[in-house]
Amino acid sequence: MLLADERAQLVEFCHRMQADELTVGTSGNLSVRVGDHIAITPSGTAYETLTPESICVITLDGRTADGALEPSSEVPMHTKVYQHTDAAAVVHTHPIYASTLSALIDELPPIHYMIALLGGPVRVAPYATYGSEELAEGSVAALEGRFGVILQNHGATTCGESLAKAYTRSIYLEWVCRMYYQARLLGEPRLLPADEIERVGKKLEGYGQAVPTA
Repeated sequence: MLLADERAQLVEFCHRMQADELTVGTSGNLSVRVGDHIAITPSGTAYETLTPESICVITLDGRTADGALEPSSEVPMHTKVYQHTDAAAVVHTHPIYASTLSALIDELPPIHYMIALLGGPVRVAPYATYGSEELAEGSVAALEGRFGVILQNHGATTCGESLAKAYTRSIYLEWVCRMYYQARLLGEPRLLPADEIERVGKKLEGYGQAVPTA
């Protein structure tokens, strides 16, 4: 089976995505790139029923290479990210706070220093129909210099050098969105200056440690 390990990893993270409330129903999609192939979740399939065999494998231009199911409707967005960045994984989610803010703001401001994990303030890409080339192009443009993007009236996408890294960024993006949303309910939040976000970004390089095994 082509990309067997990556397909198994995607199933694991799909289950985590549900538990972490980053999606609803069958929405959202994840992928991992290895060379010229991409393992990506299938379209409209309940996450609890996923198996490594049900994960699709496509080429960088979106053609099916392995798998019996139809790949995610967001193939254009995933392939566009891989074509224009060094990312090895993409996580697209529909979390409630990022999705809510997507209809209200043009950029998620630096309300907390952990936004540095996303490269700085997170831009909101203009609305475009899901699965469209227009959405893919808008996402990549808004991702420039960043590891995350909010999609207007839609959701959010993060990327990284591994699926674990891209997924962690999704968690932090939603957390910062929630903090900003709740702060705005109480008043006008104080924001951090750009030089502080840059300073923290350097301190956070390589953030996270692997737990040693026996």
